[in-house]
Amino acid sequence: MRTEQEMFDLILNIAKEDERIRAVFMNGSRTNPNAVKDIFQDYDIEYVVKETKSFRENKSWIDKFGERLYMQYPEGNSLFPSDIENCYAWLIQFTDGNRLDLTICTLTQAFQDIRNNKLCKILLDKDKCLPYIPDATDETHWVKKPTECQFMDACNEFWWCLNNVAKGLWREEVPYVMDMLNHAVRPMLILLLGWKIGYDTNFTVSIGK
Repeated sequence: MRTEQEMFDLILNIAKEDERIRAVFMNGSRTNPNAVKDIFQDYDIEYVVKETKSFRENKSWIDKFGERLYMQYPEGNSLFPSDIENCYAWLIQFTDGNRLDLTICTLTQAFQDIRNNKLCKILLDKDKCLPYIPDATDETHWVKKPTECQFMDACNEFWWCLNNVAKGLWREEVPYVMDMLNHAVRPMLILLLGWKIGYDTNFTVSIGK
């Protein structure tokens, strides 16, 4: 497996040599001071570009990053909405074990991403086009304190849909039961457990994705 330094050198050298790439910033667990380092941490990198078309139409440039095991184009998936003129990503699993989540984005999109995520860190800025970014923090990912109404609504949704699970079990409708559990009951349970952790920590922690 290539080392962290080798990966950063590769990511930055490719950006420096390609005139289409004007800046580079990173986010995710590698910029999070509270994240525990492990071998599964990927590299969440954004290349700031003037246009995405040339990158999308000739994808051979991605070969420079190394031998791939498999890869995904999220914006190329017809099941999900996307704005390929401003943002396009390659999710790459390399044969050496490293993973790179690489996004190319226009400056407008970059400003939006930086504004919405306090885990961003600038790695390269050829034109000094990116805004000042304070030290990375996972504050934007902390559990948010619910209102009384939100808490009561979550409890109501949990118990109401759990009743549907019982009904489905009685009818032996397993697909219906699993749908209720996975898409109605469990999301409310996770939300409530997150709030419990939030109250225990004064809402100063992230419980992850």
